[in-house]
Amino acid sequence: MKLISVTQHQASPSDASVLTLANDVDPRTLALQGITRIDLHFPKFTDGRAFSQAYLIRRRLGFTGEIRATGDVLVDQLQQMARSGFDTAVLADGQDAEIAQRQLSRYKDFYQGDAVHAQPHFGEAA
Repeated sequence: MKLISVTQHQASPSDASVLTLANDVDPRTLALQGITRIDLHFPKFTDGRAFSQAYLIRRRLGFTGEIRATGDVLVDQLQQMARSGFDTAVLADGQDAEIAQRQLSRYKDFYQGDAVHAQPHFGEAA
């Protein structure tokens, strides 16, 4: 997962290939042709609707472009974001990028499947 700071993130790019999605929108209602990046917003860390949106976009809609987490993105959420289908996270102010990178590197493998690797670890051929 790529980590960027708030200052590096362009919130409203003029590029029509970037879609900013409110967290109360059902992504299954969208046409994603020509879209290369989708920004999903976490208005506060206790609101996890963007996790569900990312999973739907990645698994059910088969979107292969970038899914970016914006808003109140905290270090302890990054592992779940990556497993839900996010490629990039814009860290909230006050979040340390070095600690964030350590958090992402903490676990190498998972037994369960996820949005990126649907096949569970125990189901893989040895």
